[in-house]
Amino acid sequence: MDQSKRLYGLIGKNISYSFSKKYFTEKFVLGNLVECTYENFDLQNIEEFPNLIANNPDLKGLNVTIPYKETIIPYLNKLSKNAAHIGAVNVIRFTKKGKLKGYNSDYYGFMKSLKPLLQAHHKKALILGTGGAAKAVAFALDQLQILYTFVSREEKAGMIGYDRINVTTFDNYHIIINCTPLGTSPNTSASPPIPYQFFTEKHIAFDLIYNPEETQFLKKAKKNGAVTKNGYEMLVFQAEKAWKIWNK
Repeated sequence: MDQSKRLYGLIGKNISYSFSKKYFTEKFVLGNLVECTYENFDLQNIEEFPNLIANNPDLKGLNVTIPYKETIIPYLNKLSKNAAHIGAVNVIRFTKKGKLKGYNSDYYGFMKSLKPLLQAHHKKALILGTGGAAKAVAFALDQLQILYTFVSREEKAGMIGYDRINVTTFDNYHIIINCTPLGTSPNTSASPPIPYQFFTEKHIAFDLIYNPEETQFLKKAKKNGAVTKNGYEMLVFQAEKAWKIWNK
């Protein structure tokens, strides 16, 4: 193992579009960190993870994206308190003893990105989706003391179905957050099935998607006066947090 080399990377599925590789590669160039490289590790299933670790002895840190933020957990030696609470991991640190510790920087990125938009009436949020990213968003809303309800394709305990969303829902919930992949490139014509006509200027529409820059979800919400924001800034904040975690 070459001690001077420091390899970082992203694990996920179909991740050629990824923000992380471009972001960290540019960061390493600007910082003249010639010993650092960043690679995408596209895994067809999570069972490939141990081989990835075994075959890349220079690895010092990983980001984790869809669909492995939850299924990665059994492969880790430890979790940070927040990651354990959230139940999803998007950052892995390789400790000095060679152990793998999971963290969550998604909630931090989301919280920092949402905060400047908040006004006194923003007291309740609808979270569209129930995956790892949705769990991180819920944790961030807890920190901000904003009540929330999950929206799922299948109605389960503690969640509502999309068909239950109506004008009364929009009267009560002034933050709508898309944590689903609906609308991501290349399927840019898709959007969550909600009644967009009930958005007003009192609403925030936040989409975790950053590619395209303006999804159908954001376009339709903006058309009705909503304040809109995509996931790009959130990604920058969570990436910087990941860098700090790796360099602890």
